[in-house]
Amino acid sequence: QLQLVESGGGLVQPGGSLRLSCAASGFSLEYYNIGWFRQAPGKEREGVSCISSSSGSTNYADSVKGRFTIARDNAKNTVFLQMNSLKPEDTAVYYCAAGRSFYCTDYVPRNFGSWGQGTQVTVSS
Repeated sequence: QLQLVESGGGLVQPGGSLRLSCAASGFSLEYYNIGWFRQAPGKEREGVSCISSSSGSTNYADSVKGRFTIARDNAKNTVFLQMNSLKPEDTAVYYCAAGRSFYCTDYVPRNFGSWGQGTQVTVSS
């Protein structure tokens, strides 16, 4: 059974940093595109970033470019999302997801078949 577990969320002040982890069990992350999504109260789920299984190429939402970095550690079967210069508008539940047979340039939720339970990120002073 494919399972993804996010961790690393929490409360941080504006300008601070967090590193989210997405650990997989039951399958090898290296063969899947991995996406990070977030959902704030009353808003739709939006894509944050994606890393491809083959080339390791990455894509980011315009709102996080230059601040967030996605990376994978295949030995640990984990994907990370380093978030720097956090802003209050980054507050949301963050989810990781795994999918195959699409390009990360098209990382919409419907392309991902396995999802984690989410981790809360709150940016507030």
